[in-house]
Amino acid sequence: MIDLHTHSIFSDGELIPSELVRRAVMKGYTAIAITDHADYTNLGQLIEASQKAKYLEDEWDIKVMSGVELTHVPPRKIAPMAKKAKELGAEIVVVHGETTTEPVAPGTNAAAAACQYVDVLAHPGLISLEDVETAAGNDVSLELTARNGHNRTNGHVARLALEVDAVLVVNTDAHAPEDLIDDETAMQVAMGAGLTEAQAKKVLKSSRSIACPI
Repeated sequence: MIDLHTHSIFSDGELIPSELVRRAVMKGYTAIAITDHADYTNLGQLIEASQKAKYLEDEWDIKVMSGVELTHVPPRKIAPMAKKAKELGAEIVVVHGETTTEPVAPGTNAAAAACQYVDVLAHPGLISLEDVETAAGNDVSLELTARNGHNRTNGHVARLALEVDAVLVVNTDAHAPEDLIDDETAMQVAMGAGLTEAQAKKVLKSSRSIACPI
């Protein structure tokens, strides 16, 4: 399992990074990104904290990636903030998409999809075909999420992504120990979104290519 979207106590997660990573190891994870909720007020602090968690790679067989999830950021501020995050050393920049369960500002999906510094557009809700096409053109991956509530639009996201060959990834958006999943469950999330077994396997490979680029 490779998970590009998780949270620690540095935002609204329940675990310190060491326990989050240890529990991920026990689930069979080979890579995990710590992507706590960020805006301009805490961007540098979160990236520095997640970078320090890399010390765990010396002890356990897992890649720990530094990241952030830009959350409820005004759409016009997403591109400059994502660029700043990369400059500060973030390996994974996630944008909190227009999930149907929260009042995310309209235009967030479009801004994230158009930004070369964004790696993953998380739980993008009822995203438009135009925004999916933009994401595909900018190598922004679209998330199929295991998180309850956010996952109600996984089928819509998968259907549009398949139409234009946009990259899909399966993430947990984990906030608690029980949110972490194994490869079998990740396959179920992908196939539950309407993908065939072959398509689901391709999606899981997409996460590996992002986490471990050649």
